[in-house]
Amino acid sequence: MEDSYRTFEKPAEGFYRDRNSRFLAFAYAVESVEQVNEILALLRKKYHDARHHCYAYRINPEKEQYRMNDDGEPSGTAGRPIYNQLVSNNLINALIVVVRYFGGTLLGTRGLINAYKSAAGDAINKGSVVTRYVENHYRLKFPYQNLNAVMKILKDENLNVTNARYEIECTLDTRIRKSASRLITEKLFAIGDIQVDLIQTD
Repeated sequence: MEDSYRTFEKPAEGFYRDRNSRFLAFAYAVESVEQVNEILALLRKKYHDARHHCYAYRINPEKEQYRMNDDGEPSGTAGRPIYNQLVSNNLINALIVVVRYFGGTLLGTRGLINAYKSAAGDAINKGSVVTRYVENHYRLKFPYQNLNAVMKILKDENLNVTNARYEIECTLDTRIRKSASRLITEKLFAIGDIQVDLIQTD
């Protein structure tokens, strides 16, 4: 089962110039449309004097959600070449925004496509790309006397506890790579007297 994907480890920037038009590219890892909109708002505020803020994103490695936006450039000359760079580099949960400062000379359809493609490509090349995994989010509930047994499994499987409450009944949250979820939850159930609930699928 394929449950891995490539995305940006941290924000990256790229640049391209053609006949005095400057194209500033910004690449980000994102997981929701809300994140995309927040980043766009910040860039539009910071680069408020730019002519265009064009972008493309791909979200959700299991059921892709995507969008391309030309922001006033001729249709297909900006958002599409940015999106194609994401696809050709196998990037998902990723956003690239290219901010254009118009240099006074029209570049034509071919020139625009090349400029947006090149700016996005430069951001990708300068960025750090990492492999991430689709994970399921589980909540474990069990009596305190089972804590050591549960923690041993989590440690053996290199799983992190994202939230915990240690009382007479303990509650732990953890994320498990989707392809390994069945095997690991079976190990947990083998302890006995444990509740394993899937609370979120990323």
